[in-house]
Parts: sequence; structure tokens; C-alpha cells
Amino acid sequence: MIELKGIKKHYKMGQTVVSALNGIDISIEKGEFTAIIGPSGSGKSTLMNIIGCLDVASEGEYILNDILVRNYKDNQLATIRNKEIGFVFQQFNLLPHLSALENVELPLIYSKYSASKRKEIATKMLSLVGLADRIKHRPTELSGGQQQRVSIARALSNNPSIILADEPTGALDTVSGAEIMKILKQLNESGKTVIVITHELDVANHANRIITIRDGKIDSDKIIDN
Repeated sequence: MIELKGIKKHYKMGQTVVSALNGIDISIEKGEFTAIIGPSGSGKSTLMNIIGCLDVASEGEYILNDILVRNYKDNQLATIRNKEIGFVFQQFNLLPHLSALENVELPLIYSKYSASKRKEIATKMLSLVGLADRIKHRPTELSGGQQQRVSIARALSNNPSIILADEPTGALDTVSGAEIMKILKQLNESGKTVIVITHELDVANHANRIITIRDGKIDSDKIIDN
């Protein structure tokens, strides 16, 4: 499903070239639950952006579902992001003036679903994450854990093959964080490929595979028996 070969990423800072990734080789199969862990500055966020088609590598190849990503233009990458990848972010990224239902409907608007079909899918997704009784609530009327569940429902709305979660528990208390990881585990067990980017080992330990990145390189790649 995901294959990265010799991925390098360079940024130009004035006259200086900074290397964020220094030759990353990773293969992630369909249905895996993988955690990518590393300290601040390790390159894990850059790697997440490349996996999520939010950025492109300076060197190397990224193949996503048999698509060689480097051949794609910005509008084509946007289509891939909308259809293939469901994003879950640390800060939820919900629109405060919209209800939970309307926030979950947003990706479906870009997919040109009818209003009735959008409502049907969004309601189903919110029920899936345990928020059937909160569909009309706005983000300010929800707890942090509930907002993250709305974020997960939104990520699921277009039935993506991959859930890409960036520090999904970073803004949550311990109990809410554990609930979110339980939901991600259940989604993986239902067949979704789940990739979690984190700096916390206890979060990474929910996964079946932990890839540690340090100084822009793979430090270790371990299968975890859960």
C-alpha cells in the first residue's frame, strides 16, 4: 500500500540547506497499525506530510496504492488526500461555527455528494465514534475527547484506505487519549490501515509496529505483539 524508497527532504534556510529526511525506506502493508515515533526535530512530521501527500520529497520515490506520487500535480494530490487518506490532527481542526454533523460533512462536499447523502454518511460516522447524541453540538459545546472523535468521524467520511493521525492524543487528558487510541485500534481491526505519528511511547505501544526515526533516518523498526 505504502512504499518509500530513498526519501530525502531538504529545506533551504537562507544560504543554508537543512536536511529533514536523509534516506527513508519504509513499506507499510494494507491493514497495518503502525506508529512512527521520534523526538522533536527527528523528521517525523516531515515524513507524515510526505505520506499524507501534503508535501513531496526532494529525492526518492513514494508509491501509494501503486501510484508514483512524484508524477502527480497539486490538484491530483488534493484528490488523493480527499479520497485515500483520512487525517486526524492534534488540534482537531474543526470549524467552530459548524455543528459536529456539518464538520463531518465537509470532505463530502468536495466529493460532490448530495445534501441528503452527506447527512446520512456523517450521521453514520458520528454514531460509529459514539456521538449520535451530539450531532447538533458545536465544537465549543464538546469536550476535547469528543472533538477528537468528531475529527475521526470526519476522517472516515470518504471511506479512506488510510487513517493518518498526527499526535492524536497530544491535546487530551490521559483517559480521553486512551479512548481515542481504542477507537483507532477498532478501526484498524475493521480493516483500515492506521498510521500514528507521536513522540509518546505509551501511544506508540497501541500499534502493532513501531518505527523510530532519529535525525532524519530510521533508527529502528519493530513488530509489537499486542
